[in-house]
Parts: sequence; structure tokens; C-alpha cells
Amino acid sequence: MGHLTRRRFLEDSMLGIAAAGAAAYGISATGTQKAFGQDVAANDKIGVCVVGVGGRGRGSHCNAYMADPRTVILYICDPDSTREKYCDDIASKQGGIRPKFVRDMREAFADKTVDVVSCATSNHVHAMCAVWAMQAGKDCYIEKPICHNVAEGQAIAAAEKKYNKCCQVGTQCRSNPSNIEANQFIRDGGIGEVKFARGLCYRRRKSIGALGEYEVPSTVDYNIWSGPAPIAPVTRPNFHYDWHWQRMYGNGDLGNQGPHQTDIARWHLDIDRFPNTVITWGGRLGYDVERKDPNYVDAGDTGNIETTVYDYGDKCIVFETYGLDTPGVLGASVGVIVHGTEGYLVQSSYGYSAAFDPDGNRTKEFKGGNDQLHFSNFLDAVVAGDPSKLNANGRCGHLSAGMSHVGNISYYLGEDNKISVDELRERVKDIKSLDDNVATLDRIVEKTEKYGVDLKKTPFSIGPLLTMDPETETFIGNDEANAMLTRERREPFVVPKASEV
Repeated sequence: MGHLTRRRFLEDSMLGIAAAGAAAYGISATGTQKAFGQDVAANDKIGVCVVGVGGRGRGSHCNAYMADPRTVILYICDPDSTREKYCDDIASKQGGIRPKFVRDMREAFADKTVDVVSCATSNHVHAMCAVWAMQAGKDCYIEKPICHNVAEGQAIAAAEKKYNKCCQVGTQCRSNPSNIEANQFIRDGGIGEVKFARGLCYRRRKSIGALGEYEVPSTVDYNIWSGPAPIAPVTRPNFHYDWHWQRMYGNGDLGNQGPHQTDIARWHLDIDRFPNTVITWGGRLGYDVERKDPNYVDAGDTGNIETTVYDYGDKCIVFETYGLDTPGVLGASVGVIVHGTEGYLVQSSYGYSAAFDPDGNRTKEFKGGNDQLHFSNFLDAVVAGDPSKLNANGRCGHLSAGMSHVGNISYYLGEDNKISVDELRERVKDIKSLDDNVATLDRIVEKTEKYGVDLKKTPFSIGPLLTMDPETETFIGNDEANAMLTRERREPFVVPKASEV
């Protein structure tokens, strides 16, 4: 699609073809609207639908579009009816134009005034939203992880190629000047040859509450909220957000925070494919200590302590998830450490990185970045009708999310394989890695025991070493693992296969 020139509000049925109908949406009879403190021609506005207006959708997506004079939010969509109240706040900030509130995204997608879909739903709905949006002719911005499983990521990559649409994944680090400059510094040999990176998510995650059966909030359309997932009892006290730590809907911090850091690690190491092998060890531990109740069972079923090793042959990425209270590594709690032959680089926040020599002396700093830059990059590509301008397209998001998914598959397949620290130490010695696996294990054991976890009573587990075919993005010789690359599709909330988009 070329430069956006559309007869917008006065022509479309939603806004009315009469001046009186247009006026109801804050548009004058001459076809202009007052927004962001200036007159902007209505037919130059990019119509936006924001799907999912919890913390991220409301705080980042809506604010980003309201701050950009090229866009106007026409719809907000959420299964929870209480969130319609945000329409009034948006209207007050965009010249009186009040978005229409809908629960079912399909209603908004059928409206030709919508050019862009921006998705901040729960993980299990991301891919459905992306594929449906592109099939409806919309460009889309989809939060990370862009998909809930590998097959969904493949479908997104196929859809953006087939429909030639802009599909930006919300790994905003790709648009931050600090990371762009750091990446160029690495490529220019700033820390020598790079083959190994360590991603970190040392983020405190408290218990999400006791496992049980709870009521669905009366304001939520649970059929729509569940989407592709089966209709199942709610087993967590806090309906919103805490789905992150239940595998039916979320992907744990390996899939929540991980796609940010694994994306940067792949970028800095120049890796553009799935790994040769993957293995994860760890557990969901410490909540009985936190609650001072040895019989306490937390409602989450994703790992809160995980180490995942991704082998790419001549390169390697290790990602550490650690949800208990503890310091990070080399000054980074959530970040990436890239090791080179002549030093290392630490990305310790979204807008800051620093390079060090082998003795730990800082040699260079890289600063700057915010969320708005990534949304602006997306809109630049939309206006130009050129997906190649995106800093993080759907395939990029699929590869980074896919790392989380295959890491979790190894964990889930091995979660009943509980072994002692000594046995685990012997096992990790044999894992092919450019890391010192034993040193990493010992560091995490020390932290965990210091927190108060008895690893004899509640030991770690280790998953199988899974071998992959990076071309087909499937596992070799493991039908059980391959079955977990997708999920059963619940009608009508179907994410099509890549071959069906």
C-alpha cells in the first residue's frame, strides 16, 4: 500500500455520510477534526483499533497513538466491559473523537476505516489477532511474544508475506538508538569476535495465589477471552495479568520477558534461525518459603527458575529466568551480556548498554530509547506501505518468541524428572555450550538455597536435549515435542496453519 490517502470520516458509514453524523465524532462539516492541538485533515488520519486495553494496551499503545498526529483511535476492543470507560479519556485527548468500544475484534476488523490493529491482549490471542487483521487488510503491531506457540509464529510470517502487510512485533529494543549503536559497535569488532550471549530475567515474581477454582469476572465475556484456548475453569485468584504464569494462556517469564532479551542476543550474534539443540532445567520453586507454608501450592504452572541453553553450532545463547529475590549478573538483572574475544557488552536496560574490556573497565556507553520510537517506526512503514522499513517484523518476532517456546517445551517434557544437585551437575557437564554450565548451575543453586529453598525436598528437574531441524522448525525424532509446537484449534477462534493463511 502506498502513501495513505483515504476519504475517511465523512465518507464511511460508521462516521456517517452527512455532516451531522460526522459532527457526532468531533468532525466538522468541512471534513477536518481538531486533535492534538492542531487542525488535521480527516482523510490523512490512520484509523487505529487497539485490542486489549489492560496496562500495556492502555499505558503504551493508546498513549503512543494519541501522541502521534498521524493517527486517531477509532476502536478499543476488550472482552472486559469495564474497560469501555477508557474511551472517555481517549476522547478527551484526541479532540473529542470517542472510540467505539467492542468486545469482539472481528467487528472492528470489518470496518474499512480501520487501517491499523494494535494488539496487547494475553499471549494466547496474539497470533489470532495478527493473522485475522492481515487477512482483513490491516497492518498490525503485536506485543511480544508475537505468538503462543511455534506454529502460530509460522502462520504470522506466512500472512505478512502473502498479504504484504506491515506486522511489527513489540520488541521495542530494536528501535532504541542505544541498541542500534551497540549492535553496530559489535558488528564493527568493538569487542572482537562474538559467539556467546547470556540473556537474563532476574525479575522478582511473587506467588500469584493459591491454586483453586475461582469465578470468572461477571464483566468478562469468557468465550471471547479464551479465544483459541479451551474453555477451562479459572484456577488463579487474579483473572487479569496472572495468566502470564499459566501455560494455557501465557509462557512464563521465558516467554514474557525472554523475547526481549533473546531478540537482542540473536541480533548481536547475527543469528536468524532456530537452534540446533535446546535444553532447559529448573523448576517452579520458593513459594512455599515465601508463604511460610510447606504445603502451599501456587496457581502458576510455568517455571520461575529456568536455565535454557540454545546451541547454534558455532554460536550459543543461554537464557536465565529467575523469579526469586536475588541480585543479577554483572550489574544486569534484566538484560543481555554479549561476550567477545576482546571484551564484553552489557545491555542492562531498554535504553542503556555499555562495553567493557576483558578486565572489566568500561570503554564505551550507549544511551537513548523509548517505546514511542518503535510505534513511530511502525507508522513510518505503514505510511510508506513498505514492510521492509520495520525494525522488527513478524518473522523476527516469530524467531525470538520461538526460542521461548522450544525452551519451554524441553522444560515441560522434563518437569517430572526431578534430580539432585549432584546428578544435575553431572548432566549439565555434557550439554554442548559455550558457557560454563556447571558454574552457572552452582551460581543459581547458591542463590536458591540462600533464599531458603530445600533442593533436597523440592529439587530441580531437567528436560530432554531436543534436536531441531532449523529449516522445518521441527524436532528430530521426538513426536511428543513436535505435538507441542501447536495446539488444538477451537472454533471459531482459529489461528490457521501457515499453509492455510
